[in-house]
Amino acid sequence: MNQIKNIPHETALTLSEQIAVLPGQVVSMTLAQNKAVSITLFAFDQGEEISAHAAPGDAMVTVLEGTGRFSIDGTPHICRAGQTIVMPEGKPHAVYAEEAFKMLLSIVFSDNT
Repeated sequence: MNQIKNIPHETALTLSEQIAVLPGQVVSMTLAQNKAVSITLFAFDQGEEISAHAAPGDAMVTVLEGTGRFSIDGTPHICRAGQTIVMPEGKPHAVYAEEAFKMLLSIVFSDNT
């Protein structure tokens, strides 16, 4: 069984081309999800956002296209294509599309065993 879904295997591809920005929306596509990790592609139209929340693990974002603003514990950070930021476990964070942008989100969950 494939652990990574929704994208072709054994094929060179450009991640940003696997998801589209849609007017007035935040679009997501789950690539992997289990008790250890979550990997999701996101596409935000300009001005769209995900309000403040905290994740049960460290969340690492890599911006694939465009520009996003990531507020971590109230501190804003601007990230552009090719840049990565880590939002630590338990700290409230929010995402805002300064312009239409795409990102890859990877969350490594806490080992609570």
